[in-house]
This record gives sequence, structure tokens and C-alpha cells, in this order.
Amino acid sequence: MSAPERIPPRGVTTAELLTEGELTVRGRIREASNAVLLCDVSYEGREASCVYKPVAGERPLWDFPDGTLAQREVAAYEVSEATGWGLVPTTVLRDGPYGQGMCQLWIDPPGDDPGDHPDGGEGGGGDEGIGGGAGLLALVDAEEPGEGWKAVGLAEVGEGRTALLVHADDERLRRLAVLDAVINNADRKGGHLLPASGGRLYGIDHGVTFNAENKLRTLLWGWAGEKLTAEAVEALERLREALGGPLGVRLAELITEAELDATRARVAGLLASGRHPEPSGEWPAIPWPPV
Repeated sequence: MSAPERIPPRGVTTAELLTEGELTVRGRIREASNAVLLCDVSYEGREASCVYKPVAGERPLWDFPDGTLAQREVAAYEVSEATGWGLVPTTVLRDGPYGQGMCQLWIDPPGDDPGDHPDGGEGGGGDEGIGGGAGLLALVDAEEPGEGWKAVGLAEVGEGRTALLVHADDERLRRLAVLDAVINNADRKGGHLLPASGGRLYGIDHGVTFNAENKLRTLLWGWAGEKLTAEAVEALERLREALGGPLGVRLAELITEAELDATRARVAGLLASGRHPEPSGEWPAIPWPPV
């Protein structure tokens, strides 16, 4: 769908490319509810594809009245970087052809080699794969998820039938589940999971995050109530420290003071409990539609 990113000249970072580069709009991604433009960006001999979401193309949301979706997308990237996990493609806030907006590096899908998929390319036990994360989410006609899978819950599949919604017991998804708990992601759908070459996995579309009220809504509930990994605890401790320093200063430019305080409280709460959060019952736990 897009040309591979060129080998960069020495000294030009991806953030610099996205921030300083010239944007050329190639087209619009029409499936999105807000304006999402596919662009080429070039700067000092380096070129790449990217996604540009202008603030002017955002639809107002009653429950996210402060700031912009673009600012929240950038804030999610900043938190991801502070964990050390690199779960969100490089994302910056900049001016573009249609005004200020979010600019994010385009991620090409992996090749057709089954080795690109963590489970060898098979769906959930041979049942129906769903969403954009190939091999990571599935609907299975069974009461238990099966080895290597985590149950999310039952889903209606038509004609009065239900199936078990499952996701892979995958460390990359588990990291995303922790990130989502920190940023209070209200919309973690299957289509927001992007497997990439080299076994990487990215999460995108973080415009409805950081609300001061608990709005966590995700397909990644498989570890709910389970003990956090040692790796996750270390990442959260890094976040707690960073939120008291440069990360906190940066987020204060992107989200409200109340939202920043709530983010600090969520990190502290996760460290105090030592466990993945569970659905609160006060908010729909699974996004709709799930893909």
C-alpha cells in the first residue's frame, strides 16, 4: 500500500522527519470516523509514508471535551516511549496542509511469510480470526480458549449463536494491555493492532484516552486480575519517575491537569495492586464494534 521507508541519512531522526518534513497528501482513509489523510513526508533526503489527522477534521465528543484527539494521540506516544516498549509508532504534533494535527509514521504490514506471525499464521484454533491483528484475535466455537489463548467473553455471531472471543497469550499484547490501563484507552479494537515486520506489534488510534474518569474499554481483558509481570512493574516504575519529571512536563502541554493527575494515580494504583485491572462495571468493557 505504501513504499518502504528509505534508508535515512545520518542524523535525521524519525521525529525530525515527521515534524520538519514536507507533507504531500496522497489520499484519505475513508473508513475512519474523523479525517485521516495518508501522506508522503520528506526532509533532507529522507522520505516515508505517514498518517496526518488534522484537528479541523475531528468530530467533537461530549465525554472528551478538553483538548484535541490529536494531542491525546501524541500523549499516548510519549507515554509508550517512556515505558521503553515502543508500542506506538512515532507520533508528533505539527502544522500541515489543513492546519495543526497529529502526524504518525505509517506502518507497513508484514510479508506473507508465516514466520512473521507469532502463531505460525493460524487463527484461534482454526476458528474465525477477527480485527486487524492477524493471528492475535479470534472467535472460537468452544467453552474454553485453548492453549496459548486468553478468553475475553462471549460474543453474538448471528442466528442466535454465540462464540468465545479470545486473544493470543502474547507478551506484546500484554504490554499493550498495561499501556492501555495507564492511558485509560476507551477504544482498543482489533483493527487498532498493527503487526509489523520483525515481529513488532504496534497500537494505533489513541484519540479517546487519558479521561480523568475510568473509561477503559478493550479487547485485551484476558489477563484481568492476574499478577503483573516483573517487566511491567519495572516499566511502571520508570513511568512513575518520568511523570514527576520531563514526561509530566510534556503531558501537561497535551492533556489537562486533572487528566495528568489521573494518569499518575493509575500508575500508582497498578503498582500498589501489582495486578492487571478488571472491568469496573460502570462502563462497557468491550468496544463496539470490536474490530
